[in-house]
Amino acid sequence: MDATTADTIFRPAIPPRRAGKPLSLLPFLWISWRDPIQMWSERHFTEPQLHGNSAFGEILVVSHPEGVRHVLTENAANYEKGDLQRRVLGPMLAEGLLLTEGEVWRRARRILAPLFTPAKMATLNARMAEVCHARVAAWSLSARGRVLDIDSEMSGLTFDILSATMFSDELGGEARGFERALNQFLANGARIDPLDVLGAPDWAPRLGRLASFRSARFFEQRVTALVEARRARIERGVETGDAPPADLLSALLLARDENGGPGLTDEEVAANILTFILAGHETTARALGWTLHLLSRQPEYLARLQAEADTFEVSDPKWAEALPWTRAVLEETMRLFPPAPTMARKALADDEIGGQTIKAGATVIISPWILQRHQLLWDDPDAFKPERFLPENRKAIDRYAYIPFSAGPRVCIGAAFALQEAMIALAAILRVADVEALTTVEPRPVHQITLRSREPMRLRLRARRKG
Repeated sequence: MDATTADTIFRPAIPPRRAGKPLSLLPFLWISWRDPIQMWSERHFTEPQLHGNSAFGEILVVSHPEGVRHVLTENAANYEKGDLQRRVLGPMLAEGLLLTEGEVWRRARRILAPLFTPAKMATLNARMAEVCHARVAAWSLSARGRVLDIDSEMSGLTFDILSATMFSDELGGEARGFERALNQFLANGARIDPLDVLGAPDWAPRLGRLASFRSARFFEQRVTALVEARRARIERGVETGDAPPADLLSALLLARDENGGPGLTDEEVAANILTFILAGHETTARALGWTLHLLSRQPEYLARLQAEADTFEVSDPKWAEALPWTRAVLEETMRLFPPAPTMARKALADDEIGGQTIKAGATVIISPWILQRHQLLWDDPDAFKPERFLPENRKAIDRYAYIPFSAGPRVCIGAAFALQEAMIALAAILRVADVEALTTVEPRPVHQITLRSREPMRLRLRARRKG
């Protein structure tokens, strides 16, 4: 069966794209606060790059692989994350790998990189699978089916995996509390406040930050308590000979700088745990949610993934090679719905990108949402066609045309963790479940740091009838 015939090609709904002139100040501030994904015009998806000057200075939107390579890899030292991202996320993640720069970032990356090698991640496969099977079993699916809030369930599932692999389940039953706090933070505190865009001083009150104070405080208190308790347990173990749990939290606290410097402080460990929750747990949950939505609209692809899930054995060292369609569907989903839809950088010195000279201080924007749907880079860019990412086709995709985990020195350190987690989770779900849409109305993506559905995504999952 050819899953890409004209009759079966599916194009998920997207926000309408603007036409005409660049946004003036007030509409720009309103859209930035409400949903930044709506600021992009049709030109952004048809032209390699767009340059202009605004009330906020010089801006260059780069949407061609050569320019992306230049900014993220070849001349990455000239570009740092801008003040806006630090203002929005800094209250929670200031000391984490996502926001730090310069030698502080390089030291943390050196310390953390050995913890996220493919070999280290492979040791977590069995535990991930256990968590996924337990979560799916708890749904108690029947032939009649059960309607699930997929956003919430995928958040709970990925949080369970994070808790098991990073904290040895010491978070206990706090998954719902973390989910509520994260939702509140993303809906309020993580919005781009007009005062942040205008560069107002930090002491000026931001409504979103005030509304999300409790959620930020919840995260800080819970994670700080975990770090302190584990540090004390490690120190007691030195005296008693009792080894701490062999999880990522212990690894973070015990890691040392290969250059001979000290390890991470407790504050840095806490900030990086919060970073993993936001940049790991949250983004993987969104990727899984969008994937299940797309599969509910495309039963032919669902059948392919179910066939792979039926033969999946996590104990097989080559299990990932046995799931080519599962990986392809996930990657195509992240192309259409990149978990982190926009990246911004500030030029430290004058530069030239794609023939365009820019000055020091210019803002350079690279948007996976644009890049991965660009008409010059993709055939039928808004269509869901997972075969693009099958092994025999994937090598034709430019490395810098598809960047769901970014690229260059600041490529996501947890990319291997996220991809294997998502593949194992999908296999666990689809081994036992059929996935059905409840309505023909398409969920609309909204940019709240990650790419979420504007309305709760609800799907019916039925127990599969096999044989």
